[in-house]
Amino acid sequence: MSVAMVGLTGQAEAASQCGKASWYKMGTKTASGEKMNARALAAAHRSLPFGTKVRVENLANGRSVIVRINDRGPFAGGRVIDLTQGAAEKIGMIHSGVAPVKLTVVGGKGKLSGNCR
Repeated sequence: MSVAMVGLTGQAEAASQCGKASWYKMGTKTASGEKMNARALAAAHRSLPFGTKVRVENLANGRSVIVRINDRGPFAGGRVIDLTQGAAEKIGMIHSGVAPVKLTVVGGKGKLSGNCR
């Protein structure tokens, strides 16, 4: 393995966060000022900059979706991201309401805590 590949692997690991995701479809406007669209592939995160793209992997079934951060939250304890209904459908978590997830930044300047094991 080349040195460049080792560096990229280390960066990818550092850009991941694990925890619980929930989903929502309420509200008329997001914290970024956009009109709320429950069908969009978007999400709320407490600290990532608006516009950051994040891969959300459902650790219970292996399905993933790429969402754009356009809102703030989640406000329920123990959760790391709130997905729109459309994004939650893509990763198969509508019925459970909450799922264990791994977040990885795939676009933008956002940084995550790197707490996945």
